[in-house]
Amino acid sequence: MWSIGELAEQAGVTVKTVRFYSDRGLLPEATRSSGGHRRYGPEAVERLALIRSLRRLDLPVPEVTRVLDREDALEDVIAGQLGEIGSRLAELRWQEAALRLLQDCPPDERARRLRLVGALSTPPNTTVLARFWRRWLPARLPARVAATLIEHAVPQPPDDPAPGQVLAFAELHAFVSRPCPGTAPQPAAHRADEGWRPAVLYDGLGEAHLLAAPELRARRTPFEGEALDCFVGAYAAASGQRDTADFRRQLRQLLAADPRIDHYWNLVAKVSGPDRPTPGATHDWLLEALDTHLARAA
Repeated sequence: MWSIGELAEQAGVTVKTVRFYSDRGLLPEATRSSGGHRRYGPEAVERLALIRSLRRLDLPVPEVTRVLDREDALEDVIAGQLGEIGSRLAELRWQEAALRLLQDCPPDERARRLRLVGALSTPPNTTVLARFWRRWLPARLPARVAATLIEHAVPQPPDDPAPGQVLAFAELHAFVSRPCPGTAPQPAAHRADEGWRPAVLYDGLGEAHLLAAPELRARRTPFEGEALDCFVGAYAAASGQRDTADFRRQLRQLLAADPRIDHYWNLVAKVSGPDRPTPGATHDWLLEALDTHLARAA
């Protein structure tokens, strides 16, 4: 049996360290001397080494206790610690990119950028962007359809952003946070009272965008084909009409009058990068394909 001092010497730690873990129940004493002093067996050295190994991995004391009490808890504890470290690393990467953004800019631009990045959490979340789309989408849209639309319209903050991506995300955050006077303009196809069925429309548009996205990534000039037919067919089904030559001409006039949020999509493109076409860019590609079709038909 070793005293607390002898155990500390055997393990190469201080008496204070041994007492700390003993007081918290991580290092049970084997017995007490006749004078009431703690005594530890040889197994305490191995247990103390395990405790110190876990603590060097920055595991908090309660998690160390879990591992010591249940051998099968180690895998869960490691997974949780990895997740926490990943979050901290993402936070540090965003902070570094934000600092470089402020460092590498003209002095007269620094105050504006500081205000923009100062409004973001680190790393930022997408709550404000999702809220913007929930306000803009048609009322009574099925939850499944709305969730899919928001997933495609809201960019995820990159884990390891470049300074330009930090600036674009901060500008995007500021853009959707501005108060919008009056009622935000809505596309005509959002108006169920005029005979449109927005849920049918957005279901069809999702398929059209999936078909067009590879063409954008390949930088192909807009052309007639399956993607355009699916795009027009979505509007025809949503309005209860047939896809005819007249309908396509009327649809082009209708879409030309729709409100646009090009600034939003330009910023999303800067955040997401060129390999992920935005819904705005895909919509424009399909509109150009429709123009090409109408010009050829004329």
